[in-house]
Formats: sequence, C-alpha cells, structure tokens
Amino acid sequence: MILEELRKDVLIELLIDVVHSMIMYTAHKKYIRELALQGKLDFNPRELAIRLNMPLGEVLVILRELEESKKKI
Repeated sequence: MILEELRKDVLIELLIDVVHSMIMYTAHKKYIRELALQGKLDFNPRELAIRLNMPLGEVLVILRELEESKKKI
C-alpha cells in the first residue's frame, strides 16, 4: 500500500513538471483563472478540458494550483 501511494506521488509530481514545461501553460492558467473569477467554471475537469481543447492533465494541474492559491488568500 505504501508503495502504491509513493507511485501516485511520483506520478503526480511528474505530471506537474510536464504541465509546467508546456508552452501554453501560463496562458491556459491565466484563461482558466479569468473564467473562475467570472464564475463560469461550473464544469467538471473533463468537460472543461473538452470545451477548452486542452489535455485533461493540464486542466487538473491548473485547477489544483488555483485551488491552492485560493486557500492561501
């Protein structure tokens, strides 16, 4: 069980690294943040990825980061 959790953590960190290296990451994050501020994020992550034509992994990372930054405020 501990090994499985470790693998998940490693995979999550790898996903975050890959998303951060994407060329459009900053622009996509800004766009999703603006949608959130306007109250237009009433979709689940999969629907959002489809609507914005973005990889699901990128959407998940961005939403996680926006949620974390929201908690800090």
